[in-house]
Amino acid sequence: MSLYKTRVKEFETLLANEVIDHTSLKRLCFNGIPDGGGFRAICWRLLLGYLGSEKNTWTQTLQKKRQLYQQFIDEMVISPGTSGDSSCSDHPLSDGPESAWSTYFKDNEVLLQIDKDVRRLCPDISFFQQATEFPCQVVVNSNGERRLHSRVAPSKLSSANVEGKFGMTKINLITKRAQENYEAMEEGLEAHWEVVQRILFIFAKLNPGIGYVQGMNEIIGPIYYVLASDPNIVFREFAEADCFFCFTALMGEIRDFFIKTLDESEGGIKAMMNKMTKLLEVKDIEVWQRLKDQELYPQYYGFRWLTLLLSQEFPLPDVVRIWDSVLSDENRFEFLVHICCAMIMLLREQILEQDFASNVKLLQNFPPMDINIVLLKATTLK
Repeated sequence: MSLYKTRVKEFETLLANEVIDHTSLKRLCFNGIPDGGGFRAICWRLLLGYLGSEKNTWTQTLQKKRQLYQQFIDEMVISPGTSGDSSCSDHPLSDGPESAWSTYFKDNEVLLQIDKDVRRLCPDISFFQQATEFPCQVVVNSNGERRLHSRVAPSKLSSANVEGKFGMTKINLITKRAQENYEAMEEGLEAHWEVVQRILFIFAKLNPGIGYVQGMNEIIGPIYYVLASDPNIVFREFAEADCFFCFTALMGEIRDFFIKTLDESEGGIKAMMNKMTKLLEVKDIEVWQRLKDQELYPQYYGFRWLTLLLSQEFPLPDVVRIWDSVLSDENRFEFLVHICCAMIMLLREQILEQDFASNVKLLQNFPPMDINIVLLKATTLK
């Protein structure tokens, strides 16, 4: 029996149990989840805590969560004055705290950034430009009233940088660029990027403490891709709702990365970069010294690597493989640090030979590399 078939059998056996052993699940997933068969979609739901260990609870959990998400759409994805409440005296010029129109216009400020980001999500593949099989009916058949992208004009959007972090002038968070923005679809249809836009908008509405931060689109992208590509149509039909709760769970763990006031906290992004630097010092002091002498600090490259869980450094299929290991690691994001350190060490010859400018470019644009080599190196560092 081939190695692939053996691994498939292991997953089939584990997932057939009425109670899923999470220790065994993490061990299997850490070494990579087989493509096909819907294994990854189920395993990620389990690893992110969306589904519990006991399979007899799944049906009730999924039904309850999906109904709740539909309620979010019904209540939040709507323009003032379209609810049919004729007694409402609110109007577009109202600026009071209770004004639905005031809230609507403030939401549009957030929606501007979301719209710009999701229209350029994963430009290396066509998936997000394609039509979903299961568009949200109350949205796509609303004569445009519930279409979020219709609330903002793409022509007004401009690129954004993360400024003032760590004393640096500008750190461009998003590097991947599509030649053109993705187009919205006609009445009755919607593209996958439009679905992602709705998820992020609802997340921002429900989490005002963090809202939407540029880069969250790169975090939700792999999750939605995995769930919306599930060969099991019973699960694929509800990819949007399931993605919302899986994304919310993951953001609950990495929210400190996106909140500037928590940069200095134990779970903040600066602490993560310090861990990466210290690990490099222990594992390859020569490369560490070279970067230190050049004053090439991890803020130049590691900030994006860690904040976005490497979602911009590799093609999407490789990102998905990386996340298999990261999500199933016992210490969760400790292995992410090991991967980042491995990436630097695999470039040691170039780093030791090149000057500051060349090394910055090298680390900010990680060269194409077999992801298995990177993960093997990271595993040896453990």
